[in-house]
Amino acid sequence: MLQGWLQIVLTLLIVVAITPFFGRYMARVYQEQRTLLDPILNPVERLVYSLIGVATKENMTGWQYARAILYSNIVMGLLIFFIIMNQGWLPFNPTKIGAPTWDTALHTTISFITNTNQQHYSGETYLSYASQMWGLGYHMFTSAATGLAVGIAFIRGLTGRPLGNFYVDLTRSITRVLLPICIVGGIALMAAGVPETLAGPVVFPTLEDPNISQAIARGPVAHFEIIKQLGENGGGFFAINSAHPFENPNGFSNLILIVAMISIPTSLIYTYGLFANNTKQAWLVYGMVGVIYVTFIIITAIGEYNGNPAVNALLGSTQPNLEGKEVRFGWAQSALFAVTTTGTMCGAVNSLHDSFMPNGGFVTLSNMFLQIIWGGQGTGTAYLFAYLILAVFATGLMVGRTPEFLGRKIEKREVVLASFLILLVHPIAIMIPAGIALAFPDQLAGISNPGFHGLSQVIYEYASAAANNGSGFEGLGDSQPSPIAIATGATTTTTALWWNLSACFSLLAGRYIPIIGLLLLADSLSRKQQVPFTAGTLRTDTGLFTGVTAGVILILGALTFFPVLAFGPIGEAFWIARGIG
Repeated sequence: MLQGWLQIVLTLLIVVAITPFFGRYMARVYQEQRTLLDPILNPVERLVYSLIGVATKENMTGWQYARAILYSNIVMGLLIFFIIMNQGWLPFNPTKIGAPTWDTALHTTISFITNTNQQHYSGETYLSYASQMWGLGYHMFTSAATGLAVGIAFIRGLTGRPLGNFYVDLTRSITRVLLPICIVGGIALMAAGVPETLAGPVVFPTLEDPNISQAIARGPVAHFEIIKQLGENGGGFFAINSAHPFENPNGFSNLILIVAMISIPTSLIYTYGLFANNTKQAWLVYGMVGVIYVTFIIITAIGEYNGNPAVNALLGSTQPNLEGKEVRFGWAQSALFAVTTTGTMCGAVNSLHDSFMPNGGFVTLSNMFLQIIWGGQGTGTAYLFAYLILAVFATGLMVGRTPEFLGRKIEKREVVLASFLILLVHPIAIMIPAGIALAFPDQLAGISNPGFHGLSQVIYEYASAAANNGSGFEGLGDSQPSPIAIATGATTTTTALWWNLSACFSLLAGRYIPIIGLLLLADSLSRKQQVPFTAGTLRTDTGLFTGVTAGVILILGALTFFPVLAFGPIGEAFWIARGIG
């Protein structure tokens, strides 16, 4: 037990230690200050800007920034869909995999351009190396960089600066942040035992029967794995994601993956503090989110360590819940990974979330409902400060004073945009398709578990899509037959078609509507004149206000989603405690 908790504590200490250094570096990158990489990357970036015809000093309005994102994402989406549907004749296809069904290709395309990477397929049997590298791997960089660009544009607007230029922010996010770390991280993963090869599967006779051969899939995994984690993408090269020994072979690689997926969202809060010239507020906000994050880790880890009461009664002793987990990671690293991947909206998994105790189901769903612990790539930080704006508004109502944030008045437009983003879009993208699926459990939902757990499976799928997380509770019939199975006569299913198309609605609504709203909110704040601080000004860099913000976050989340949690993991917990489960 002590060893497991020590692993968790040491990992968190590493994350906290790198926050100010990485946060300061990103502030320098996006303020276009000098960095060590300038001599190498300045000529490369100038070439990119000249090729795409970008005026680097031209600032965009909120609508212009949003349109640039939408136009570029449409073009990139068409590219990935073309690659997947034509992978049969493209190179780097050693197993000669044909095209998947159109609905699987469409869902995969939308999933990856939205930085969700929700997978209704098994990577090693559905996609060629070309599709994995040129299609998915390419979008792992661009979708993550898009989220980072939005987060930085929001921080600029929040602190009274012009929003900047999307194409410049996109380019610098890739060249200055993602790519350098991925080069180092990819090499570290190869050293840890992750393969990086274009060779096909290894076929050899089994020990049980030399006449029976077995194929072991491999591929260019290491470089794919590091951007999967760093960019909070989460889509695995193999079906079982970071539980696969070729993606995550040991404790060292697991540490790299956890630190990679949490490093940017945690450090971006410190970056905000440098932009606002108020690192005190940044650390207070960091601490607030950190307390919720650690609390969720403790809740999940206790549930996994104590195990299932029904199983313990049969064994006559308390045993950790190791169902659906890799022994090399155990209960502690599985719990830490699960809370982190749903908190950061990464979506990678090193264990089966469907097998977690109700504690884990409660926490993973709550993370995706709140979206700010630590939130998505860039957009999570923006969501966090949207909550701060609502907290400022609420406290302003209490004292009868026009609310202000960073010296700018929070008025009707800002409150409407922030409320729309937090209280309306996310629940709609989850509840409407989930309600339809639950109304037709046999025809559409394909639920493998009845009762409370079955409800959690359905809600989790849409929460994962709407939050751009991508992880799965599993247990749903959301996968069409593989191209190999189709070639041998397998037929497609209505259930999988429903999940592919309905999840696309949640993916698109959960990604682009909030991005547009965040950019308009930032644009509105950037145009406001700063008012002087007075004795009556509410300071937002105090422990009291930070506590109020935490209350606003938890109350809004509870009011919106508590009924779902009550009929899902909370109900399941009582069900198990009564000795039924």
